[in-house]
Formats: sequence, C-alpha cells, structure tokens
Amino acid sequence: MPLKTPEEYVDSLRSLKIRAYIGGERVEDVVDHPAVAPHVNTVAKTYQLAHEAEHEELMTATSHLTGRKIHRFTHIFQNSDDLIKKIQMLRLMGQATGTCFQRCVGLDAANAIYATTFEVDRAHGTDYHRRFRDFLVEVQDQDLMTAGAMTDPKGDRSKRPSQQDDPDQYVRVVERRPDGVVIRGAKLHNTGGINSHQVLVLPGMALNEDERDYAIACAVPADAEGVVFIFGRQSNDERKLENGCQDYGNPRFGVVGGEAMIVFDDVFVPNERIFLNGEHDFCGHLVEYFATWHRANYGGCKGGNADVLIGATAKMTRILGTARNGIVKDKLTEMVHLNETTFASAIGASAMGYLLPSGSFMFDPLLANTVKQNITRNVYQISRLSHDLAGGILATMPDARAFDNPEIGHYVKKYVAATSEYDALERLKMARYIENMTSVTSQVEAMHGAGSPQAQRIVMLRQAELDKKIEMVENVVDGTDDVEGLRLRAEPVPAR
Repeated sequence: MPLKTPEEYVDSLRSLKIRAYIGGERVEDVVDHPAVAPHVNTVAKTYQLAHEAEHEELMTATSHLTGRKIHRFTHIFQNSDDLIKKIQMLRLMGQATGTCFQRCVGLDAANAIYATTFEVDRAHGTDYHRRFRDFLVEVQDQDLMTAGAMTDPKGDRSKRPSQQDDPDQYVRVVERRPDGVVIRGAKLHNTGGINSHQVLVLPGMALNEDERDYAIACAVPADAEGVVFIFGRQSNDERKLENGCQDYGNPRFGVVGGEAMIVFDDVFVPNERIFLNGEHDFCGHLVEYFATWHRANYGGCKGGNADVLIGATAKMTRILGTARNGIVKDKLTEMVHLNETTFASAIGASAMGYLLPSGSFMFDPLLANTVKQNITRNVYQISRLSHDLAGGILATMPDARAFDNPEIGHYVKKYVAATSEYDALERLKMARYIENMTSVTSQVEAMHGAGSPQAQRIVMLRQAELDKKIEMVENVVDGTDDVEGLRLRAEPVPAR
C-alpha cells in the first residue's frame, strides 16, 4: 500500500470505533470534535509532507525489513544519517505546525521494542522479535499512526508496583490464556493516542522478579474492547468550543499534542501482539532505550516550535514599532542562540550514535540527555523573552468577539492597533499564538516530557565517566611523558 494521504488518514480514523470521553461526556465522533480536530489536522500534516517532493528525503525512508518506501515515522533507525534526518524531520514538522505533531512517542517506542525484543530472545529463547517484526511490517505497509503508552499512574510514589494498595496503578497482566493475556490498568499523558490506529504499551520502569505481571509490552488497537480514552484539559481549550469565538492562537493545529488517559479495562491481547511478558530483567533496559531516543528528539521538535515562536515575537516587535531597537534585537538574538544550542546538541547526539546488537542505531546517551536537560531550561527562557518583547497585552487582550460587537468593536480596533502597517487583528493573532505556545501546557510538556529533569541528570552523571576525567587531570598535572630534553619549567628564582 502506498503512503497514506492526509484524507486517507482522516477517513481511516472515522472507521474506528473509539470509546472516548471529552469534558466528562461520551463522544461518538472523535475526529470532528473541536477539541480533537486540530490535533488530527496536525498529524495529517505529517502525511501531507511525505508526498511533497521537496520533503521526501526527510519524511520517507526505505524499510530494512521489506525494501519498500515507508514513512520515516514508522522506520527503524539504521545509522547516524537516519538519526540526523529524524531530528531534521522533527524540526520541519515543528516549523510547519507550530505545535506537537504527536508521532514521536510511537516511533521511539517501536525502536525500543525492536531493539529490546532482539536481546530478550537471545537471552531467553523467546519469539518476541519475530512477532514485532511482523507487526511492524503491517504498520509500515498500512502507514499507521502508532501511539506509545509508557507512563503509569504510579499511585503512592513511595511504593513499588507490587506494594501498591491498588495493584492497577501500574498496567499488569491479570489473566494468562493459551492464546494471549488480559491486561488492566491505565497509562497517562498519552500524546495523540485518541487519534491513533494502534497503541504500543510499554512498562514504565525497571521491575523486580516479584513484579513479572507488570513486565508487559504489547500492541493494542485503539478501538479494542475495553480501551477507554479520557481526553485531558489544555490551556485555553474552551476557546475551541465557544460559538463565535475564533481561537486565533493556533486554530489549525492546536496546542501541544492532545494528551489523554488511556484505560485498559481487562483488554485481551493475542500472543502475536505480545512483545514482552514477564521478562522483568529487560524492563529497565527497554525504558532506557526509549528515553534515550525520545529525549534527543526535543532538540528537533522544540526547535521547530521555537522557530515559529521567534517568528511570532519578531512580528510582534514590528507591529509595536520596536523592531529596530538595539535591546530588542539583542533579545531576539538570545532566543535564536538558545534554540540553536538545543538543536546542535541533538545533531551531535545523532552523529555520535552507535550500533545496537539488533542492528538498529542509538543516540549517544550523554548527549541525548543533555538535549532534554537543555530543553527544560531553554524553552522557559525563550518564552520569558517572548513575553518580555510582546508586552502585557498577552494577558489582557480582549475577547475576539469584541472585535465584531457593533457597540465596542471600533474601540477595540482603535486602541489595540499599534503601527499603521498592521491592523489590530494582526496583533491579536500574534498575541494569542504566543499566549498559547508559552502557556502552562506547553511549558510543563517541555519540563516533564520524556522524563522529569532529575531523570536526565541521573543518566548524565552515570555517563560522565568521572573516574576517567580524574585520570585525565592526573595525567595532565603529574604525567611524565614529555619530550626528552625540552625545557618546560623556568629556573627557580633565587631568594635574595
């Protein structure tokens, strides 16, 4: 089957019987619901760009399994060039949508399962890798969108999964049958799941021997019996639901990725869709693989989003008439510097990657975690500078409906306007976009997506090889391998 068109993607979603709740109410038509439609449109953009000749190299790849042309969002990374193209693709998508395009988690989950199942089979004599390859060929050939589900509710954080008062706080196997298993639990913060075809379920942490029931990785159709999506709230989301109130912030693509809680209420998973089942000793390994691939992404996707935010901020300075001010230029330069720093570290993590036993390719872990650590700071700083330059009207802009009110519309247009080159509506559009993309939803996603800051710091310290660095300084300070006869030290000055 050829690459899906945007229209085919949307039609394929309409054919699913997804059980979803939005605003606490059951929704039959998920695709066209105003809270979800912008997120569907965002993913459709990933399908659209794959058909455009100028973006083909970034958006498509050749499957190492079939030799067929596939979407890069379904690809298993084979070398550094694949990783670099991935980061470039993510930045392109961020530039094209100005928001989260939702397919990264599924891509990284697929790569993590591919690499881990190979190693599990080698250690335990299982058949998971063959199963996953068969599933992946189906995903590639049908050009499916796959969501990744890793984060468990966790309940009491002071207790492990096996110690919880409610054992369902982590997804677990509650029944084993000859033809498969039944799973129960939930996954949180799931990006794009409500508009995906398949959900990849992964354990969210390293597990002990007595926690084998929680060591489950599998693929579940989004409309499988027992799967329930409970859509989350986002900053300013009610604007999409208000009649006559145009959300000028980003009406086409929305804010962030449309996260949902996914409940697995005794969901049956057949054997062919099970890729880990009790092998607790590889859960931490799988999580670390996923985290490394996913954390490096942020230099690409957030880089693209920041490009659009910098553009909105720069346009706002032109609207306000401050663009030629030296201080304003310096702050815009700082925004660019912060953004390019994170992008450069992601490219570095790609270039310094290495081959895994499965034949797939991994980012440099230290640099990948450094990327995400930078994001937890730089995104906030870029947003602060945007707020600084755009002004207080970000927080006090009149409702868009005020522009059309015959009694007050002329006041709004008169007093919101700035330079004569732009009208008041242009200022409103830029203000709303900046407000949306620097809101709590976007900021928290930058902070906690792919793991909270301390998670990266733990890996960074482990990868830093401090003992080797101590050896380096000792060799520099106390080494004796100098050129024979070379005078390196001045003669001591005699005391008077």
